[in-house]
Amino acid sequence: MTPRERFIAGWKTPSDWYDFRNRLLKEPNQKFWQQAFDEYFKERLNLRYFNPIKVLQENGTFVGEGFSIISILCTLIEFLESSVRGLKYRFVKNKKDLKKFEYNRSSEIFIDFLSTRTPFSEQFDQDLAFEFYKNIRCGLLHEAHTKGGWTIWAKSPDGTIVNKDKKIVYRDDFEKAFNVYIDDYGKRLLKDTELQEAFIRKFNFICEET
Repeated sequence: MTPRERFIAGWKTPSDWYDFRNRLLKEPNQKFWQQAFDEYFKERLNLRYFNPIKVLQENGTFVGEGFSIISILCTLIEFLESSVRGLKYRFVKNKKDLKKFEYNRSSEIFIDFLSTRTPFSEQFDQDLAFEFYKNIRCGLLHEAHTKGGWTIWAKSPDGTIVNKDKKIVYRDDFEKAFNVYIDDYGKRLLKDTELQEAFIRKFNFICEET
């Protein structure tokens, strides 16, 4: 029996991507790049991440779903930053074993995203991004709770993502920042050839995974 192809964005398969990629390379116009963003990038994020978050928000009781929401968003950060750069994660002990466009340190990718990408960089410097990575991202993924005195609240009164002094991360405002970033990324993708090359590399990597 021939194994069924994986789905990479909704019902789209690697074969669909390779066919569409050829059109992008042949006719790299804004119409096709908008389609790439909508049908591959945004569709993948909505179905796998943001739609589940919406279910949690709409059915929450404010007694713990914030941990799930922030955990989901933390897993997105590495994907978003590696998409901008067109990188693939590969587990190796020695960096010297990495090939071009590969990386093996999630912390560097995570911290760079929060401290350099708008609108996150408006509230995170490298030190705060590292503290977030250590006490929230790693705390949730490894211990199923935040560490270092950090807590998760639903929403800030003024749109703040994170309160460094009180050690609070606001889950709903954090999610809204992702939407701002992704919308801006989609606009830049239409014209920025470097972003486009990275996008193609990233989805090639996604399709190559077994």
